[in-house]
Amino acid sequence: MAKSKIEWTEVTWNPVTGCTKISPGCKNCYAEKMHQRLMSMGQKKYSKPFSEVVLHNDSIREPLSWKKPKMIFVNSMSDLFHKDIPFTFIDSIFEVMGYCTQHTFQVLTKRPRRLLEYLAWTKIFDAWSKWGHIWIGTSVENKEMAEERIPELLLFKTLHQDIKVWISAEPLLEHIFLPAEWIDKARYGGTGTLDWVVVGGESGPNKRPFDCDWARSMRDACKAANVPFFMKQVDKVIPIPEDLQIREYPKENKF
Repeated sequence: MAKSKIEWTEVTWNPVTGCTKISPGCKNCYAEKMHQRLMSMGQKKYSKPFSEVVLHNDSIREPLSWKKPKMIFVNSMSDLFHKDIPFTFIDSIFEVMGYCTQHTFQVLTKRPRRLLEYLAWTKIFDAWSKWGHIWIGTSVENKEMAEERIPELLLFKTLHQDIKVWISAEPLLEHIFLPAEWIDKARYGGTGTLDWVVVGGESGPNKRPFDCDWARSMRDACKAANVPFFMKQVDKVIPIPEDLQIREYPKENKF
C-alpha cells in the first residue's frame, strides 16, 4: 500500500507495473515518469523498463490485510486490461476486490474493449452478489477517445449495473461533449449511464494547453443530469477557478 497524492483516491495498489502508450493522453505519462524515478532509486519492483508489463503475484493479496476502509486506486502504475495481462491474473484481482467489501476500488483503463473481452471470458461476477464497492472507469482525453471508449464502458454498465462506471478526462486536451445518453440517469434509468466524471489538466514542463471552459461544459452537463463532478486540477501551478472548485463523489451504495 502506498499513500497517493492523487486527489480523488487515498492509496494505490499495484499488482502490475509497466504499460505501453496507445493514444495522445499517454504522451506525458505520469506513471512512466514515476516508474523511472523509482527505478533510479533501486526499488526492485520497478527494475524492469516501463514498457515491459510485469505481474507481481506477491502483491495480489495486499488489500486483504487492510482492515480499515480505504479508497484504493488499482494499478496506478499500469492498466489492468493491458493485452499482456492474462485474464486469469485479472480474475485473481477481481476475486480479491470482491472479497474486500470494506474498501472502495477504483479501476481506470484506456482499454475498455478488453474489459468487455474479459467479461465474456470470466465467470467471476457470478461468484459474488455485490459489486457496488468497485468503480471501473476509462480515460478520455479528446473527442475521438470519448466516442470510442465511453460507449464500450457503458455497455459493461448495462451488463453489471451494480458496478459504478466513470470517466477521467485527464489530461483533457479538447472540448468533449457529453450527450444525454451517456449521463442522464433520469431519462435512461441509470442502466447504461456514467456515475462519475473527473476532469483535469496536464502538469509538468511539457504540459499541453487546458481551457477551463472545456471543464465548465462538462460540469454543466453533469449538474443538469445530477452526475457527480470532480475537478482535479488545471495544472500544478495555476489554481482551480472558484466556480470549478467542485469535488463530488458517487454516493456509496455498497449493500
